Amino acid sequence: MIARNITDSIKKHLLKFPAVAILGARQVGKTTLAKQIAKTMKQGSVYLDLEKTSDANKLSDAEHYLSLHSDKCIIIDEVQIKPELFSLMRALIDEKRKPGRFLLLGSVSPELIKGVSQSLAGRIMITEMSTISLTEIPKTISFHRHWFRGGFPEAITAKTNRDFSDWMDNYIATYINKDLQFLFGTGISKSVMQNFWLMLGNHTSQIWNAQAYAKSLGVTSPTISRYLDLLEAGYIIRKLPSYHVNAKKRLIKASKVYVRDSGLIHRLVRVHDYENIFESLVAGSSWESYVVEQVAQLKHKDIDLYYYRTHGGAECDLVFVRGIKVIACAEIKLSANAAISKGYYESIADLKSKNNFIITMEGENYLTSNNIRYCPLVIFVTKYLPTL
Repeated sequence: MIARNITDSIKKHLLKFPAVAILGARQVGKTTLAKQIAKTMKQGSVYLDLEKTSDANKLSDAEHYLSLHSDKCIIIDEVQIKPELFSLMRALIDEKRKPGRFLLLGSVSPELIKGVSQSLAGRIMITEMSTISLTEIPKTISFHRHWFRGGFPEAITAKTNRDFSDWMDNYIATYINKDLQFLFGTGISKSVMQNFWLMLGNHTSQIWNAQAYAKSLGVTSPTISRYLDLLEAGYIIRKLPSYHVNAKKRLIKASKVYVRDSGLIHRLVRVHDYENIFESLVAGSSWESYVVEQVAQLKHKDIDLYYYRTHGGAECDLVFVRGIKVIACAEIKLSANAAISKGYYESIADLKSKNNFIITMEGENYLTSNNIRYCPLVIFVTKYLPTL
């Protein structure tokens, strides 16, 4: 099993909060992590998977069942299936307030787990579990494989590329044909969603244009925007907002959209091995998506990420903001020899950033005469990102 960075923080939260929630994409490893943590808990645990009829039936009289196990940590998987449990858990926690009573696992974002924020406010700590990050991969797995296959545990540890492709094909089919209906209900066209995924894979890292997608797919702009929101809630895509504080400039304000897992991107566009990435049309956009996801996973929680682009040509891939202050800017380049664009210089001047980077795949780590640092992604996330 691959060790996960959030393990220690989850254990600490369970010592402080009556309820802890781990949210993340399907098949990201939430259940495995929860069961591993449960083995270390002195009070013992009970595990319920609400996708299993037998476990769901145990909660037909939920108050009675949960009260029977009040001395244990109750792990509830796919908790969003029974949102009515949240108000009950609040009452049970208030009757007997002690840490580590509930460990909740879910595959949709907090906004779609109705009532969790209101019902369990002050009683719950919510943590996102992402795919396996660059800093979590063991030494036996190369950085190149991580970029090609992405971070789903079954995908990155598959014995062969064919096994990886088969697993990813099954993940895509299951998510579109079953999971979307399960997580969000009916009213989702499977054929439109499948074509939407293909378009997102081919256009990852692009600025969102609902009208263009809607026209290509034969639906309305509100419909395709709803589909995008569902994929964001299911941790499939990431929206990167535009930084538009500078009112003196004509700024592009629409978000950029990234497919979060690079392995998913490569399977959607039929990249069959690592070398094939560089022969594809998505090499640059895939690399940008990969970098953004790694940075988003590993940055300090007090840092917000944006991109910056003006109609005049100034452009910056990543803007790091703490509070209202820009603390760093970064351009993402596949080549270590890429020249610094005029638009990036203009962005640095507009944003008055003191720490500026060119994040590359490989190459040297050095500072230019203009105080812009070239460095490979691995060095950036391990040496410079923690200091921002």
